[in-house]
Amino acid sequence: MAIYTRRGDKGETSLYDKESSQKIRISKDSLTVHSIGSIDELNSVLGICASLEKDGSGKKFIQKIQSDLFTIGAILAGANKRFSASKVKYLEKKIDYLEGKLPVLGHFILPGGSILSANFHLARSVSRRAERMVVTLSKEEKVNPSVLVFLNRLSDLLFMLAREANSREKTAETSWPPKVLK
Repeated sequence: MAIYTRRGDKGETSLYDKESSQKIRISKDSLTVHSIGSIDELNSVLGICASLEKDGSGKKFIQKIQSDLFTIGAILAGANKRFSASKVKYLEKKIDYLEGKLPVLGHFILPGGSILSANFHLARSVSRRAERMVVTLSKEEKVNPSVLVFLNRLSDLLFMLAREANSREKTAETSWPPKVLK
């Protein structure tokens, strides 16, 4: 079976219409497709993080988030899937754990540090963009509120995972503004 179908060669793709449960054709430059693409891009960046993660439980945690992002993409594409607020609580529990474990920040930090941390920071910024796309989409069509909260919380979690990666690898965080600018 070939990976290509040629059905999208004229700039359209197939999604499911939530009301009729039928496939519909939609322009690839639609807000829905942009939102799904942003979620996919975030998932790919998290794939890099998972491949760099040396801790097995950390890798599984990232892969769980990736699975949740696949579900969000499917929902945005019209699939009749559930996405509950419990997924947000799962992220909040991890954020709270990391906040209790890491030093309190009294300043901004520059993204970077270890390779894993830098990629978590990249994932965080892609997450923010995906969230903005889905917020814009929510103004035109109904989006599960738990999806919006999940995306908002996810960027917070990715920031904390970046900090934790630096901490584990004993890599210093660079404060902003640096002392040389003062």
